[in-house]
Amino acid sequence: MMTNSKQHNDWSDVFVNIDPTAEPHYLNAISHTAQQLSTMITAIDAPYSGLEPAQLNELIKAMPIGKAPIAPLADIISNNVDLIGKNSIIVQHPHCIAHLHTPPLIPALAAETIISALNQSMDSWDQASSATYVEQKMTDWLCELFGYNLEQSATSNGADGVFTSGGTQSNLMGLLLARDRAVEQISGESVQKDGLPSYAKKLRILCSQTSHFTVQKSASLMGLGERAVVTVATDEFGRLDMNALTATIADLQSQDLIPFCVVGTAGTTDLGAIDDLQAIAAISEQHSMWFHVDGAYGGALILSSHRDRLAGIELADSISTDFHKLFFQPISCGALLIRDKHNFKYLLHHADYLNRETDELPNLVDKSIATTKRFDALKLLMSMQALGTDKFGAMYDHLISLTQDVAALVTATDKFELLAQPQLSTVLFRYNDDVTIEHEDEVSVINQRLRLDLLTAGQAVLGETKINGYTCLKLTILNPCLQLNDFQSLFTKIADFAAEQDYIK
Repeated sequence: MMTNSKQHNDWSDVFVNIDPTAEPHYLNAISHTAQQLSTMITAIDAPYSGLEPAQLNELIKAMPIGKAPIAPLADIISNNVDLIGKNSIIVQHPHCIAHLHTPPLIPALAAETIISALNQSMDSWDQASSATYVEQKMTDWLCELFGYNLEQSATSNGADGVFTSGGTQSNLMGLLLARDRAVEQISGESVQKDGLPSYAKKLRILCSQTSHFTVQKSASLMGLGERAVVTVATDEFGRLDMNALTATIADLQSQDLIPFCVVGTAGTTDLGAIDDLQAIAAISEQHSMWFHVDGAYGGALILSSHRDRLAGIELADSISTDFHKLFFQPISCGALLIRDKHNFKYLLHHADYLNRETDELPNLVDKSIATTKRFDALKLLMSMQALGTDKFGAMYDHLISLTQDVAALVTATDKFELLAQPQLSTVLFRYNDDVTIEHEDEVSVINQRLRLDLLTAGQAVLGETKINGYTCLKLTILNPCLQLNDFQSLFTKIADFAAEQDYIK
C-alpha cells in the first residue's frame, strides 16, 4: 500500500526540521527547558534533595511510557525537571564537593545547543564538514599549548590529536598505541592484524602506586591483563620515585620481562600529585619506552601561573586531557594528543562506505577508537573564545590558592584533622574528636557513616578515600565561584551533623 506523502507533516513538530512550521516547536521546547532548569537551580538550597534512594528509585520506575503521548511536551519537561532535576546531585552547590565534577560554563552549554541540534557525527567529513575542521583546529591548538611541534622534524612526523569521551578513553588509546608500537619494534608483528604476539605475557606497563585505576583497566581491555601493570613506589608526596622506577625497570629486565611504557601522572585523584615528568621522560628515552602522561586532572595547569609544574610534558609520546574537569566543560569532553601523528596508524581501518583509501578529505575516524562521536570540540572552542585563556588561568590560580586556605582552615578547626598537605585542589581530612574517640577503627567507621549520612540527608556531597591507611573525607575544589566562607559553613555543618548523630558516643 502506498503511504500518503503528506503524512510526514504529522511529525514535523517533533524534529528540528527544515520545515518552517517546526521552528516554533523547537524554540518553545528549548526556551521552556532553559527556563525550568534555571529556576530550579537558582532555588536550590542543598546539594541533594534528601529523598531516600529507594523512594527515588521507585518514583523513577513508576514514570509512565505509553503507546500515545502521556502529556504535552511542556508538561513533560516540567515534570522531568521536577523529579529528575530536583533529585539530582547539584554540582553548582557549594557543598557538592566530592569528585572531579564541575559546574559547566555557559558558553559550553550554548555550544551544546548547537551540537545537539546539528547532530554531527565526527567520523567522516561528509557527515561533519565544518565540525571536522573545528576539531582539527582545536587539537592543533592543544598540541601547541602543551609544547608539541606540529611540523615534521628529524624525530617526529608532527603532532596530532583526537577528541575522546574523557580521560579513561584517552588513557586506553595512549597505552594501546604504546603496545602496538612496542610489538612492531620488538618483532615486526602487527597486533592490529595478527593479535597479541607470543611474548605478550612479558609486556609490562609501569606507573606509580597512586596512578589512576584506568591504567590497570586499559591493560585488561588490551588483553595484557591487570598484572601487566607494575606499580612503582612513590615519595612522601605521592609522586613517582625515580630511583624506584630505575630499579624496577632493571629488575623486570633481569627477569626477561619487557617494560615498554611508563605512565606519568599530572594530578593524582586523591593527592593531586604531579610526577617529575622531565625525569620520567629521560628514563623512558634511555630504555626506548613509550612515555604517556595522564593529564586528565592537572593538565589544565598549562594555562595557569603554575605551568612550570608540568615541565617535561612536551616530551611525552602521548598526553590525555580531560575538559569536563578543570576546563569546566559539560560531560563528556576529552582528548588524546600524540607527539608523532604517524603512530595513529595503529588505529587506522578503511571501510568502503565510510573512509575510503582514495578519500582526499579528512576523516577523523582514521585516528579514533570510536566511530560515531560528538562534536565536543565546539564546546572548548566557544569557551576559549568567550573567556580567553587568561581567565581560565586566573580561575585555576584562585582554586589552588583557595585549597591552601581551606587546608589551613581544617588545621585550625576543632574536631578536624588534615591528613595531607594539598598539592592541587583536593583536601584530605577527617572528623576526629580526639577527646572521646579512643580507637583508630572507630574514626574510620565514623567518617564512612558521616559521608553517607550527609549525602542521603541532602546536607553535603563529600568524597571518601584512604590515605596512609586512614579512611578520610575528601574535598575536590573545582568550582571557581567558591570562597572561603563556603567552607567555613560546610565544616560547621559537618561538625553539627556529626554531633546530632551521636557518632562519638
